[in-house]
Amino acid sequence: MFWRLFIAFVAFGVSTAVLAAGVTLHLYNGGWYPALFTEAPPIIIVVGLLAVIPAYIVARSMVRPWNEILEGVIRVAEGDYQHRVHGGTWREGRALARGFNEMSERLANQFQQLREDERKLRAILGGMTEGVIAVGPNLKILFANNAAGKMLSFDAKHVVDRPLHVASRIPAIRQLIEKSLATGKNSREEIEVSHSLNPKTLGLSITVLPESHGAILVIEDVTELRRLEQLRQEFVANVSHELKTPLTVIRTCTENLLDGAVEDPRMREVFLNSINEQSERLLALILDLLSLGRIESGEQLLDPQQIELGEFIPACLENQVINAQAKQSTLEFLPQAENVMVWADEESLETILLNLVDNAIKYSQAGATIQVSWANQGEKTEIQVRDNGPGIPLRDQSRIFERFYRVDKARSRELGGTGLGLSIVKHLVQAMSGSIQVQSELGKGSTFIVTLPRSKP
Repeated sequence: MFWRLFIAFVAFGVSTAVLAAGVTLHLYNGGWYPALFTEAPPIIIVVGLLAVIPAYIVARSMVRPWNEILEGVIRVAEGDYQHRVHGGTWREGRALARGFNEMSERLANQFQQLREDERKLRAILGGMTEGVIAVGPNLKILFANNAAGKMLSFDAKHVVDRPLHVASRIPAIRQLIEKSLATGKNSREEIEVSHSLNPKTLGLSITVLPESHGAILVIEDVTELRRLEQLRQEFVANVSHELKTPLTVIRTCTENLLDGAVEDPRMREVFLNSINEQSERLLALILDLLSLGRIESGEQLLDPQQIELGEFIPACLENQVINAQAKQSTLEFLPQAENVMVWADEESLETILLNLVDNAIKYSQAGATIQVSWANQGEKTEIQVRDNGPGIPLRDQSRIFERFYRVDKARSRELGGTGLGLSIVKHLVQAMSGSIQVQSELGKGSTFIVTLPRSKP
């Protein structure tokens, strides 16, 4: 552009010189064409040479703003939104430069806002407990958060721009997305993932993005939810069964008494004893359910304090000594040290000990020995209840603290247990910042170990 303007200005200067020379010669010499070709060339050459410098200056001053703006366009295209142009001395150039600078500033603000929005969006998606994966055409991953990486076992930072099947080896996920993209409809489904050490249940939600030919996959780990749902169903079924059995016996006995058995002293006593026994069983079950409900909901008020176990344990288990003797068994107290302290609620600790010792006496054979020992273990205190009964199978040891779970269902009901004792023990121990575990071997007995703080946590 510069050279075109320069040549144009020089040509204009030469043309002006030619015209001026012709007019001059015509006026002073009375001739036009002959004199123009004989006397004008020196004048034209001089004028042309003199026109070069101003032509160069003018052309450069006119071209410089355009070159500056062109350079600014290139710099902005490369991402340098802070670059500014001045537009030279021409009014039009300065006006164009101001417009360009304003445009550049607006672009900088818009891109800054986009980057800020993207950062916030990534922070939000990254902090979600649900896994999020965005896929584009051909199921290429556009984004994945850390939660998705943990659920599907891949590194979220290294799967972007890679096919989905490379990140996830679960065919059901890819098939569900392909189906949603083919139909153009959102979908939701749950799948079982059992190839890992810890089987999981994943809830998949697909949102189709028609304009981008992609989809958003949201993954939720519903394993614990389904487990709790199954426990709830089992709980309802167990409660129904536990309530049905004594109520059926009470109803049967009542009907027999109404049908005339009340006139028979011997049969009347049998039926009334059955009604009384089943009523006590119902009351014990209801009281245990209420107690467990209060503990789980946090409504059970605890008043923890320092308790000296050397005096407390023999006192609260005094009646259990008599129960053990009635079964020709022995209840022994084996303190491992003097002045062993524990931080616990008295009533809750008594409930824990009564349940554990009562179970040990019930499920041990006649003549068994039940031992209760306690000792300090660093900042904790351990209380152990050991028996030499039949033991607990290994497959049942992880479930005995569940509500209504029984190793030997027939024998448990025969002995009058509600199936809630160990569950109450576990919840009370946890409410007092402690833990409980069981060690058992078939034919060699069981040991329940309760660990509680020695002092206020």
